[in-house]
Parts: sequence; structure tokens; C-alpha cells
Amino acid sequence: MGIGTFVNQPAKSTSVSIRRVRPANFDLPLLVIAIALAIFGLLMLYSASMAQYSVTTEFSTDFDQTPTYIVLKQALIMIFSIGIAFFVARMDYHLWRKYALWVMAAAIVGLIAVLVTGDPGEGPRRGLFNGSVQPSELAKLATVIYLSVWLYSKREYLHDIQLGLVPLAIILGVLAGLIFSQPDISTAATIFLLGGLLFFLAGGDLRQFVLFMLVALLAGFLVVKFTKTGQSRMGPYIAGLHDPLQSNYQVLRALGGIVRGRWFGVGIGKASNTVTGLPNAMNDSIFAVIVEELGLFGAIITVGLYGLLLYRGLKIAAKAPDSLGMLLAAGLTFWIVIEAFMNMGGMVGLLPAAGNALPFFSQGGSNLVVSIVAIGILLNISRQTNESGPVAEEWRSYGASADLRRRDRRRRVSRARRS
Repeated sequence: MGIGTFVNQPAKSTSVSIRRVRPANFDLPLLVIAIALAIFGLLMLYSASMAQYSVTTEFSTDFDQTPTYIVLKQALIMIFSIGIAFFVARMDYHLWRKYALWVMAAAIVGLIAVLVTGDPGEGPRRGLFNGSVQPSELAKLATVIYLSVWLYSKREYLHDIQLGLVPLAIILGVLAGLIFSQPDISTAATIFLLGGLLFFLAGGDLRQFVLFMLVALLAGFLVVKFTKTGQSRMGPYIAGLHDPLQSNYQVLRALGGIVRGRWFGVGIGKASNTVTGLPNAMNDSIFAVIVEELGLFGAIITVGLYGLLLYRGLKIAAKAPDSLGMLLAAGLTFWIVIEAFMNMGGMVGLLPAAGNALPFFSQGGSNLVVSIVAIGILLNISRQTNESGPVAEEWRSYGASADLRRRDRRRRVSRARRS
């Protein structure tokens, strides 16, 4: 059974009519939040690149990637991404039912190409064209789009384990297996987490959801226990929980910068911790630069922006005109926010250092492109918002009972009684 079969199989038709939802304007708060994240990200990337450039030029006279070059390149990628986001924001999100399979196919082909063209002796193989394109980033976006469409088309069969959970596990297993082979544990874990969340939001059986999460946890335990990559990630993390001084070098340098930043930081462009050896200061360690230069105040602003993004995204999902819009909006929102908090949690030692990007902040085009495109899709769904909430007949089966619990303030729905 091919992947396309899962998407193209029509769901059972119902006779319940769907009210026409009047198109509205873009969700302005979400747009403002995205713009703030993008501008703040460029500013902090420039600050981190200045420190990185100053220490690099001490040892190399032919280093041509100046801070201006790095930020201009990131800005050009951002402009390109905004163009794509503008297009998808004007495109009816229901059209993703036609293109979801092609998006997923492109992601799988890219992941296979990374494994074929990469050199096993060079460590992790995550990019094409000298690392400038990372198909694993596209795979995250493709997972949300494809699973939203697939779960929407299979919504009548999700309670059947053979038609719901088993095909879902196959889809996620193929993607996660290709990504883990790079190796990239954090992205593979993100794929499984997004799949489980979307399955639950689509109305999947609670027992199947619990079973899925238990199997995922077991798989994660086996990866950590019997693979070198898993041991290298979890070993220093567990040691750091007992004693922060036993954390890996990247976390130690990040914690040093965070301690130095105190309440209001040392100032923009003055992060000496970056100069003295913070690894990947412009990529996955950029949150440490933010906290050192802007202090706890900067950390609160950063976390607050992602919190506002979560709030607006879930509000759009709650008011989506159908369950496809709900799944897309919730999946895209959870993906960006989960990735952000995985990055920030890794820098402060609360989570294993995963090496994933901080959306809108980290240097690199692949993550920036897919993040901005996700915002474009969210804006499109917000244009078709229904103020009274979802009205389509395919809304989750337990939605009515949950609504009853909320309205009559009962902990559960009353059972039928014999007269």
C-alpha cells in the first residue's frame, strides 16, 4: 500500500451541511509577532556574527564572511521566504489536499539524497549543496501538511487500529528512519511527537494514542541505550542534571554566558563568551548570546514572543472552519514552538542538547524558509476564521461532549438512566 493511497482515499460522506464562512483579514497579531521575531532574529544574528568574526580573523586572514555579509545573506533568504509565504497566505489551504503528497515526496527524495551523496567519514550528513539545503527541515513542514491531510481524509476510520494507527506508524517510521540515519535524533523525535499530537487532535482513540506514545518512548530508550549518538547526547545531559559542571562543553559555555548576562545583559555586541569559544554561536547556541547580551530581560522577551505565537496559533486553530484547518494550524504552531523550546531548554541544561535551530534566529536558510512559510499558511487559515468556532460535520467526535462538560461545568457527561 503506497503513501498516496492514504491521502487519496475519500472519507465517508455525510448529509450535514457546512455553513459558508465569510473570509476575514489576516490575523494581525500573528503577523506582528512574526515580524518581531524576524527583526529580533536578524539583530541577534548580526551581534553574534560580529563576535564570531572578530575571533576568527585573528587566526585567518582570508575569512570573507563578514557580519554584514552574513546578515545580508540571511535577509535575502528572509525576503525570498516572505514571497513564498505571501503566495501560500493567498492560497486556499484546502488546496494542500492536492499537493500534500508532492511535498512529502520531495522531502523523502531530499532525505535519501543526503544519505546517498554524504560521506560517512565526515560525521552527520544533514545537508545538500555543501550544507546550504537541509531536507530534514522540509520534512518537518511536510509531516504537518501530509499528516493533516491524511488524518482529515481518514477521520472516519481513526478508531480502527488497522486503518488509523498502523498506517500512521508506517508513515512516521519511514520519515524518522531516514532522518535518524543522518544521524539526527532531535528531528526524528520531533516527527514522532508531531505525529502523535496530530493523531490525538484528529480524534484518534485515546488508548491508541497512549499505545503510540509508549511505543515511541520504548524506541527512544533503545536508541539512547544502544547507539553512539544517543549515548553521546544523553550521557552528558544526565550528568549535568546531577552537577551542571559535568554538562557538555557547549552547555557549559552557554551557562557561563547566561550567568554573565544577569538581569539586563552586557549589551549588544559585547558577548565575550561568544568570543572565547561558544560553539555554533550563530546557529543552535544563539539563545546563549541573547541571554548574555540582553540578560534575563532578553530571555523573557524571547520566550514571551514564542508564547504569544503559541496563543495566536491555537486560537486560529480553535476558530478554523473545519478540522483540516484546525490540524494544519495546531500542527504548524506546535512544531515551531516545540522546536524553539527544545533549543532553549538544551542551552540551559533542562533538555538534552539537540542541535536543532532556534526558529527565526539561527543562521541558515532551510529552517528560516519553512518557518516563514508556516506563518503564511497560518495567516491563510486565519482569513477563513469562523468566530463561532468550527462548524464542519467532520469535527472531532468528542467535541460535543467536551463542549457539554464546559458549559454545564460538570466533570463528565451524564449517563443515560432508565426510566
